[in-house]
Amino acid sequence: MSAQPQDLIVPRINPDRLWDSLMTLARIGATPKGGVCRLALTELDRQGRDLVVGWLREAGCEIRIDAIGNVFGIRPGRLGNGLTGHGPDAQPVAEPTRRPVAVGSHVDTQPTGGRFDGNYGVLAGVEVLRALNDAGIVTERPLCVAIWTNEEGTRYTPVMMGSGVYAGAFTLAHCLDQVDREGVTVGKALAAVGYAGKDSAPRFSAYFEPHIEQGPVLEAEQITIGAVEGALGQRWFDATVTGQDAHAGPTPLAMRRDALLAAARMVQAVREIAESSPDYARGTVGQLFVHPNSRNVIPGRVEFTVDLRNASASTLDSMVRRLHEAAAQVERQDGVSIVLREVVHFPPCAFDPTLVGGIERHARALGHPVRRIASGAGHDAVYVARTCPTAMIFVPCENGISHNEIENVKPADLAAGADVLLQAMLETAGR
Repeated sequence: MSAQPQDLIVPRINPDRLWDSLMTLARIGATPKGGVCRLALTELDRQGRDLVVGWLREAGCEIRIDAIGNVFGIRPGRLGNGLTGHGPDAQPVAEPTRRPVAVGSHVDTQPTGGRFDGNYGVLAGVEVLRALNDAGIVTERPLCVAIWTNEEGTRYTPVMMGSGVYAGAFTLAHCLDQVDREGVTVGKALAAVGYAGKDSAPRFSAYFEPHIEQGPVLEAEQITIGAVEGALGQRWFDATVTGQDAHAGPTPLAMRRDALLAAARMVQAVREIAESSPDYARGTVGQLFVHPNSRNVIPGRVEFTVDLRNASASTLDSMVRRLHEAAAQVERQDGVSIVLREVVHFPPCAFDPTLVGGIERHARALGHPVRRIASGAGHDAVYVARTCPTAMIFVPCENGISHNEIENVKPADLAAGADVLLQAMLETAGR
């Protein structure tokens, strides 16, 4: 009997193998409550990286590690490996048609992190390579699985460090000099764990990032696949309200300059601004510090944070204008001063419409309910999207809980997302 032609083979991922890989990785840094603590560039992170790199080598990948410790496992295609030359002197090819189609995420976690955040994106990519190997399929373009350094930003800032350096958002020198609470620099930590690489990073023709949603929408709507249109832009502020400390007993209400009352009005304003804005608007006050914080003293100063998010840059700008207008109104009403200092500004990120549409199409072809969705959180894909066409695939997580040891996902949903990823990568890379 003659061999079946490649174009007639429909590869599928192995759900049990994907789950087993996730659970094996989760044992490194496992916590008593069922989560994972594997901070960036620690010994546990090294063990996690070593495990996944071993799997990538077994899948036939060439391993490259750049100077910020990003790991790239490249499976050659019919057109080569996307690099010119050999060894550490190999450079990315100039022609986009020969660059790898990539998938990736991270394996570092929060201190009380879950088993799936980030890890799923990397191991779904490993499973895609294994499935293609099982089917004997060679793609036209090479494929790449990326492991990005310090996505979580827990031990080191800035957050999404590795992908940010890759995309040129941060300089390598700046990031290598960042220190943790013990004074250890990123550069020293990379050397200590053996991931201070010297290879040039491959450039991609396209990039996919599968991820758990980290929110409740997909589960609530009983949707299996989220075709992510983009990530919300973010503008963060540190706010300070200054009034007048005074005795709570002798001071009449009408004569008070109560900083906490004014801050409370601002908290309400942040919520109202978000509720009345379109384009996936979000508004949050997450921290509040009261001075002097005494039971019988009218607060004279309150510091708080504001987190505004939106999928539209113009709507986000409008939300910021309304925040300043609300502050001016509260100043007049309560006789206080309010200072708003912007500390973070990430513009909204729109993912590639062709790739997003392909994810929808492949999900429906595989029989999975799908809807378009925006990412409220930052991901490595946001930076990679500055360099090539990019898209994300979301799967639901239990009760929308993430960054928590009880984070949980149904194995069937993980398998569905990986199958959609496989078909999307195969179509993009050619077979």
